[in-house]
Amino acid sequence: MEFFLSFLANKVMLISLLAWFIAQLAKVMMNFLIERKIDFRLIFSSGGFPSSHTAIVCALAISIGKIYGWDTPSFAIAVVLAVIVMYDATGVRRAAGKHAMAINNLVEKLSQNQKFDRFGQNVQQERLKELIGHTPFEVFGGALVGILVSLFC
Repeated sequence: MEFFLSFLANKVMLISLLAWFIAQLAKVMMNFLIERKIDFRLIFSSGGFPSSHTAIVCALAISIGKIYGWDTPSFAIAVVLAVIVMYDATGVRRAAGKHAMAINNLVEKLSQNQKFDRFGQNVQQERLKELIGHTPFEVFGGALVGILVSLFC
């Protein structure tokens, strides 16, 4: 019980989680504006606008700076973590998504010549997840959400 109460008293944690939730909820709203349908599965999805990974690390960094000071080692660690997450989202993870798209296209073209295993069964290749990373605009949107949530809480 004491752990739960101390968790609820951790303002930095709560602000960071709130920023993540708002970013994820924004994905549902953006999807509704574009597709005209509500898809609550997007709350637990990765990719899209705004980047919830960026929102949570930016809220973490800004709330640590506000509460504990802008010159603390904790703030420096949080900023470095945020930079790494944002770089990874637009760089490595984005490239992985593009590679998955190219592989899926190749597999689709190759599967037109039906492949069979040694038992004569049709071999189906599972599609790779293509939406892995973020565009710089999606990361910027996540950073804005995280910063604003932490400044107003």
